[in-house]
Amino acid sequence: MYTNLDHLKFLLRDVHPISSLLKLPRFAHLDWEQCWMMVESAKALADRHMAPYFKEMDTLGVTYDGKGGVKSHPQLKTIIRQAAEGGWINGAASFEVGGMQMPLMIFNSGHHIFQAANNGCQGYFSLTSGAAALITSFGSKEQIETFVPKMFDGLWQGTMALTEPQAGSSLTDITTSAKPLGGDRYKIKGQKIFISGGQHEACDNFVHLTLARIEGAPPGTKGISLFIIPKFRPEPDGSLKYNDVFCAGDFQKMGQRGYVTTHLVFGDNDDCVGYLVGEAHKGLPYMFQMMNEARIGVGQTAASVAMAAYYASLEYAKERSQGRLASEKDPLKPPTLIIRHPDVQRMLLTQKAIAEGSISLAMECNRLYDLSHATEGEEQRNHWLLLEILTPIVKTYSSEQGSRAAALAVQTLGGYGFTMDFPVQQHYRDLKIMSIYEGTTGIQSLDLLGRKVTMEKGKALALLLAEMKKTADTARPMNGLKSYADQLSEEADRVQSVLGHLLKYAPTDVDRYLSDATVFMEQVSYVVIAWQWLKMAACAQEILSKGDLGTTPRAFYEGKIHTMKFFFRYELPHAEACAATLTDPEYLTGLSNHDLLG
Repeated sequence: MYTNLDHLKFLLRDVHPISSLLKLPRFAHLDWEQCWMMVESAKALADRHMAPYFKEMDTLGVTYDGKGGVKSHPQLKTIIRQAAEGGWINGAASFEVGGMQMPLMIFNSGHHIFQAANNGCQGYFSLTSGAAALITSFGSKEQIETFVPKMFDGLWQGTMALTEPQAGSSLTDITTSAKPLGGDRYKIKGQKIFISGGQHEACDNFVHLTLARIEGAPPGTKGISLFIIPKFRPEPDGSLKYNDVFCAGDFQKMGQRGYVTTHLVFGDNDDCVGYLVGEAHKGLPYMFQMMNEARIGVGQTAASVAMAAYYASLEYAKERSQGRLASEKDPLKPPTLIIRHPDVQRMLLTQKAIAEGSISLAMECNRLYDLSHATEGEEQRNHWLLLEILTPIVKTYSSEQGSRAAALAVQTLGGYGFTMDFPVQQHYRDLKIMSIYEGTTGIQSLDLLGRKVTMEKGKALALLLAEMKKTADTARPMNGLKSYADQLSEEADRVQSVLGHLLKYAPTDVDRYLSDATVFMEQVSYVVIAWQWLKMAACAQEILSKGDLGTTPRAFYEGKIHTMKFFFRYELPHAEACAATLTDPEYLTGLSNHDLLG
């Protein structure tokens, strides 16, 4: 077992009810039964084609042949084609461009299952989906017709090519150049590194959505344009010609060893053509569509892998006998199952709280994405603002705390967890990259404190805190939930208070204002996940009160309430500790004399 469909159904039906989405014109062609059938089909696909190859893809890894080719696992081609046939590449796209117009809530529910089953292989078709969406949003009719159908069919791999060797995460400093050839065609020259899916044997062509500078462009991010750069460019007669895109190597990694990560060289032989997407010098705003969707996807992937690690360690704890409870004095009594030991229960509950809370937050973001694309006016704007402020949080909390959860899975198994005999060590290795993908934790934290909490005079944060208070007001009259509702309200007020303290520095000392952005991110993240848990507990309590359990065991709903209480007792207090750090008058992080670090 690598995920729980009951939890997924609970989120979709009760916590973040998709029923309200299905009333909107964009999604009116679907009903709940159809949506859930899609989720179940994703589980069947993952069970058959993905999960059985999770360990093998890691063991075999991918290999570079020294000549521009990368050997991938033979199952990968089947996985990508099956995903395409099931609608898991084009599912969220509009009917007009050949999609299924599926709510992202359902589309990403399927992808959550794939991520938990085999996170490395899911990345390939997720990337293609995002790259195709970028072309359909900003590309010309000819570009859409040329590239998107083959991408939707899983025949052509899509990628995003941003990072360069000398620039890293600083897109201001990219140097890949573009020289006009006429129309939308440009001659491209440069290099990109860490390009996921950039070369492998499962697809016939590679469509790189690439950031570059047109000659004479203004410096900084304002001079960046977006290009489609295929490995093989389509010719007027329908043939494909090599486009001078060379794979110079594949990075061998600590985790996701079955997932290709390449170094690409464009135009070494002066024959690389890129096709300008949209207007010149607007590449970064365009790319942010894919980046923001990818950030939600990375956060969800981290949560999904943490979920898989949790279920692996839970299964082990239910089967492994070792030691005796402290109250048992008779050494002749048989050893007890380790799940009965309090510290093992603490580790398992921590994993459950992190993984399920993160999945709920990802679903919140998926729902807001759907609403921001299916509503209008102020309602649409508010949904978009909420999504904007939650995006860096879902990416950061899920990846950072997901790594912690996977580490606890290893710890739960003890010495066996450190061996290759059990999957939790692979989950742990795979998860680490999630805090680096699509902007590191530091970058996400700067985005939250530097941009998101101040955008539109603080409206995004005000909307978020209002949603928390709304959940607290709903839960407060419910049996046993009042103290937790009060605690959430108190922590929401504390966030506002801490921000007020920090904002005093913003006008005159922006470096001081942003120096502890990561601590602020940590504080807000704990409060946001507490909000998700109170939401789940309130829904569970309402279902229990009505007695309308259906086929779901009573213990399932009681478990949600119990885990919420655990989170509020063991995890949420960290938010207050972060606040104390952020408001401490003796400031130590921004050392003017960094020799002190030595």
